[in-house]
Order: sequence, then structure tokens, then C-alpha cells
Amino acid sequence: MSDLVVIVYPSEAKAEEVRQRLLSLQKDYLITINDAVIAVKGADGNVKLNQLVNTTAIGAASGSFWGLLVGLVFLNPLIGVAVGAASGALGGALSDFGINDSFMKQLSGKIDAGSAALFLLIKNMTADKVLREIKDSGGTVLQTSLDDNKEQKLRDILAKAAASAPPTPSAGFG
Repeated sequence: MSDLVVIVYPSEAKAEEVRQRLLSLQKDYLITINDAVIAVKGADGNVKLNQLVNTTAIGAASGSFWGLLVGLVFLNPLIGVAVGAASGALGGALSDFGINDSFMKQLSGKIDAGSAALFLLIKNMTADKVLREIKDSGGTVLQTSLDDNKEQKLRDILAKAAASAPPTPSAGFG
């Protein structure tokens, strides 16, 4: 079973920095991430999702391959590739991988404009080592599915980093 962790940062750049740090920890087998999405709330109130996996591109690539095979059977591979890519891209765009997009947009509506929420779907992790690596990143926990003890430990570590960091624009919830 995976755990959901949502942390708010004052900017998209800071959220991306933390996401890249966590992805590098995945290479060391300290964490397994199923999905890591950054949601940014614009000045107009709209939320943009920066997905880790582009399902449209993956769908187009696999559709092209299957379209080429079908096209070869019917002696028209170019039409097969075109139809396969189009249908694969459409299927990819309509599929939702990992964390539900509408859930992320709804929850991100609670953050301040210009802030970014890092959504993590964590399959497993070595908590003490991962927390040690992100303890200086700051951020505010918006929501988790962790048990109360783990969630409080995460909140405490991030709050300690935020208290020792120089003042930045508000990352509250408005």
C-alpha cells in the first residue's frame, strides 16, 4: 500500500529541487516513488500540474508501434503509424496514472498563488534516511496518509527547517 504526502513550497523551483532530491534517493533504494507531481497555483487561481510521466507521449509512442504492425499487415504502414499515434495519444491523454488529477487540482486550490504543492505517492521508504536528506528543504505539510506519529515527525522536521531559514513569501493557505 502506498502513502500520499503533500508538501507546499513557496515556489515551483523549490518543489522541483526537492522532487529531484527524492528521485536521486530512489536510485539509492532509500525510497520507492510511484508518482511525484508538482501542482502550481497561478495568479489567476488556475492550477497547473507538472507530471512526472507524460501519458500522452507514452500513448503516442506505443500507438505508433502497434499502428505500424497493423499497417504492415494491411500493406499501408504510414497510415497505420498515423492512426496508431493519434489513437495512442488520445488514450494517453485520457488516462490518469498515479495520483488522481482532479484530487490534486482541488487540494491545490487551497494554497496561495505562486506556491507549489509537491504530491508524492510513496510505495516504501527508509524514513529516517529520507527525512535526513530533505530536512533542510522546509515546506509545509498540507496532507498525508501517514500514521499520526510519522506525520508529526515530518511536520516537526520541516517546521524546524522553515524556522531556521531566512524569511520568504508566504506559503500559507489562502
